[in-house]
Amino acid sequence: MLLEDLKDYLCFGVAGNFANHLGEAGEADEFAQIKTDEKDAPKGMFPFYIKGHDSFLGTYPICDEIIKTHGREADNMQVEAEVALICDFVYENDKIVDITPKYFSAFNDCSLRFQDGNKLSTKKNWGTNTKGISQEVIEIDNFTEEGILKRYHIASFVKRDGIVHDYGTTSSVKSYSYFFGQLKEWMIEKLNSQEDCGPLEELTQFTKYAKDSKGILIAAGATAYAEFGKNHFLQKGDEIFVYIYDAHFHSFDDMYNDMCGMDTFLSKCSKLHQILE
Repeated sequence: MLLEDLKDYLCFGVAGNFANHLGEAGEADEFAQIKTDEKDAPKGMFPFYIKGHDSFLGTYPICDEIIKTHGREADNMQVEAEVALICDFVYENDKIVDITPKYFSAFNDCSLRFQDGNKLSTKKNWGTNTKGISQEVIEIDNFTEEGILKRYHIASFVKRDGIVHDYGTTSSVKSYSYFFGQLKEWMIEKLNSQEDCGPLEELTQFTKYAKDSKGILIAAGATAYAEFGKNHFLQKGDEIFVYIYDAHFHSFDDMYNDMCGMDTFLSKCSKLHQILE
């Protein structure tokens, strides 16, 4: 999987799929008007790249080495460490009728934190090189609780002035509010029926581009923040690390040792390393 390939994908994120994340991101009030069928259900989905769209969403934001501020430092940036699901889909009769996750990867849904009442998507794509994905993609054997993804954890860090800080709480993929079959069915329903409400947009205006797309990239939702992540926005020169690692083969210490330049062999891991410029 190459970055060039993803230019032909529809790209969406899932909002509120980890407990406490929206509150820590300062977005809980914006989402208060969004009602869900279950208490812990995600709030909805948002677009962050739609090829051919005649707005900022038509700008391809995904990269693997550099995050660019484009002069938006005052809008406060945070890492959002997530699992990216690289999916095939079926689009029939103007609807998404099936989604099949084929690969997964470490993802940084880097976001702005200004509060202006506009749609969530406006904080998600402010130009080229504003999202991050690891090119170390891992094939999904099956997207169920019996598949390999159940063993994987998400960890994220920021190295500033040579010091490594936990940025997000290290979390099992299984601790997403919705994942596997439940997430799949929920996403299909939302992509076909989500209406304009509060910070979220009606989505069929974007899914109509599916007929010209090779697949769908889903950012499944960001973890909660560790203390440093709660209290520190990103600064130029920060090094950002996101790991999706098999906890049956690797420990948290393996990730830390890797960032510190020790000879760590991460065989079952998707690693993203970016610098903020």
